[in-house]
Parts: sequence; structure tokens; C-alpha cells
Amino acid sequence: MKSPSKSLAIAAVMLTGAGLLAGCAAGGSSSSDGKTKIVVAMDTGLEKPAQDAYNAQVAAFEKANPTIDVEPREYTWTGTTFAAELAGGTLPDVFTIPFTDGRTLIEQNQIADISGLVSKLPYAEKFNPSVASNGENADGDMLAVPIAAYGQALHYNRDLFEQAGLDPDSPPTTWGEVRTAAKTIADKTGQAGYATMTQGNTGGWILTTVAYTLGGRGEEGEGDDVTATVDSPAYAESLEMLQKMRWEDNSMGGNFLYDWNGINQDFAAGKIGMYISGGANYTSLVAQNAMDPAHYGETVLPLEGSDSGALGGGSLAVVSAKADAAAQKAAVDWIDFFYMSKLINEDDAVRDASTLAASDQPVGVPQVPVFDKATYDESQVWIKDYINVPIAQLEPYISQSFDQQIIAEPAVNTQGLYGALDPVVQAVLTDKNADIDTLLDDANSAVQKLIDAE
Repeated sequence: MKSPSKSLAIAAVMLTGAGLLAGCAAGGSSSSDGKTKIVVAMDTGLEKPAQDAYNAQVAAFEKANPTIDVEPREYTWTGTTFAAELAGGTLPDVFTIPFTDGRTLIEQNQIADISGLVSKLPYAEKFNPSVASNGENADGDMLAVPIAAYGQALHYNRDLFEQAGLDPDSPPTTWGEVRTAAKTIADKTGQAGYATMTQGNTGGWILTTVAYTLGGRGEEGEGDDVTATVDSPAYAESLEMLQKMRWEDNSMGGNFLYDWNGINQDFAAGKIGMYISGGANYTSLVAQNAMDPAHYGETVLPLEGSDSGALGGGSLAVVSAKADAAAQKAAVDWIDFFYMSKLINEDDAVRDASTLAASDQPVGVPQVPVFDKATYDESQVWIKDYINVPIAQLEPYISQSFDQQIIAEPAVNTQGLYGALDPVVQAVLTDKNADIDTLLDDANSAVQKLIDAE
């Protein structure tokens, strides 16, 4: 899942601006003035300062590349509509997808093969291998460029912590402490102490995240021998915790149909004490949901099981299969400029950071490095004068995130697995007598069928 990175993050999971996309196929090519025109994705719902920052980047790119015209179009990925948009040809020339979609689109030849262009980029050999593999084919050629990676985190509202008499500088470090803090917040403030996503494949995403922290996995094996394992003790324990928080503690509020956008909105509005999403979600919360930065806190997920870790993912930039050769070249130039240069080049990192800071956009949000940690640390030195996020409030995450094992999402039919678990999470939160073992047995059978059909 991305985050949407989700945004990934990747995100991370986002909602598409369907009205803007309807009837507007991409497929960049040379225009009548001899320039190459490409349509590029811009996140849906950006506040004006964020739009201004984006447009400033477009202007800088066009100045540096006078033979290319860039047309931004609102787009964000969501699992329930993406396949139809892809089939309908309504996606931009350059768009983003979660790591989990990369290999499938590559294997089915549903995106342009830009590997020859990518291989000529000066940093082509410097990618973090565990990140790069998500955008490569079986021969190791990169057709989808990793632009951001994430590990899941626990996001918390410092204001609600203070209202509840909790120390926001000492967030929970165990799941038991999460449960206790959630009940305290609910009892003292009347808001949901803890909430979780449940629909649009996000319920299974977060359930799998918690299972990972308890040592579980959604699948085992590789190649043609993959077995679904969502009926394991770690998944059951994750659901039992939700069941107790919902029905014994009454600490989860009254909304049990959250998706990524909905839970971000309510968290930013001060209606949720804690929830799980990608580690870089601060940007979405502040830039797209107007959260007061002073109220934001972030920490790592509690890891308690044997071989436990934080589920990780991210975002890939890809090029439409409809783009001609000139548009593919222009698209890779845009990907290099807009997404990658700020990660690898000091001048571009400073340019990007200063542009964002001038538009009051977040600078310095921690992420899992697309390249190596040394490069990431160096980039933070480059932009230190422009960092405007509340670093002290992110310290519980920053100080521990690189020490946590990042575990890739289930590799085979990832979104199908998550989707099969959405109704399981919903059932546990809406039916006091839900039978967790039966729900997981049924879901495991459904996931296995999806795996076998691959």
C-alpha cells in the first residue's frame, strides 16, 4: 500500500479527481509548435500554497527544458478505481503507483518500458536494492522509478494527549500502552483514542501492518509456491486487540468506515488520538488537511513478536504506455527533475527545499531512503536551513525508524489480500460477537484463490 504511502506514500492511497480525468486521455507527443507536451500527475486536493509550489517547479522545469510543455493534472491513486482508469486511458503521461502495483504492471506490459532511459541516469546504480526491486522486471531492468519509500508509523495528536493528561513527549512503546492511552483519551476528551482504516483495501493494509509488528506475515513462500497465512495467530491477536478496544474499552469512536482520506481528515481535525499510516504522512496532514503542526506527534510502531518489523512500501513514478518515444524521454526528464534530483543533488535539494519553504510547505519530513542512509543523512544537511517541520515532535520516530526492520508488503496480489481483509476488520468493529477465527479462515481461503489465480 502507499501511502498512498499510501503518499508513499508513499505512502503511501489517495482519491482520484475523476471529474478532471473524464474524457481526457493522455499520450504525450509533439505539439503544433514543435514542443513535446506531457501531462503529469499533481496530487488531488492540494491547498493553494502547495499548488503554487508545484507550479513553481513546473515553471523551473520548462525554463530548463524549453522544448517540453508540462500540463499538470490532478490525480491520485486509489485501488478501487485505478484499473478502470488504466484500461480507459485516462491517466496522465507520468503518474504514480504504490510499490505493490509495480511488478504486475511491468509483467503485463501496461506501462512504458523506460528502462533504457533510466539506466542512463547518473544515479542508476545507487538505488537502495530493497527499494529498487519494486520497479524492476525479472531481468533487473527498471521500468518504474522509486521516488519515495516509507515504513509505517504511529501518528498521534499531541493536543489530545495533553487534554487527557498524557505526556506527548513519551508516546506508547507497546501495544498495551497504546490501548491504555486510547482509553484514557476517549474517557477524558470524548474523542476516539485510536482509529483504523477499514475500506478501499486500507483495512487489510493496516491489519497486516499490526500483524507484522507481532511477527506475522500475510503470505509465505515465493515463485509458484506461495501460501496465504492471514489465518495466523498474529492476525488473530491484531483483531482481538481491536475487538477489546472497540467493545470493552469503547475507545475507537463511532466511525468504522474510514479510508485513507477520511481518517486523515478526522485526525487533522482533532477527532482521533492515534492511528497508523506511512511515516511521511505529515505532509498530507498539513498540506492537504490543514492540521496544526503543533498538535502533531509521530513515533515508531511497537514491535513485539519474533521477527517483527514495520510494514514498508512506497511510490513509483511510471510512464503511460500510450506515450510516444519523445514523450517517454520528456517524461523521464520530468521524473528526474521533479522527483529524483532533490534526493541526490545538493543544488537541486536546496532548490526544492527553498521552493517548498517559500510556499509554507513541509520540508524535512523523515522517509525511508530511496538511496542509502548516508545519502539521506547528507541531504538533510544540505537542506537544514529550510527544514520547517517540528523535528522535536518527530524525534520519537526519527531516532528509531532506521533501527526497525522494514518488511515488504505481501508480494502476490497484494491489493486482493488487503481487500479480502477489509470486511473482516469491519465485522470485528461492528459485530460484538464476530468470530475472529472463522472470519480469518474464510479470508485465508479467498486470498489463496487470488494467489493461485496469479
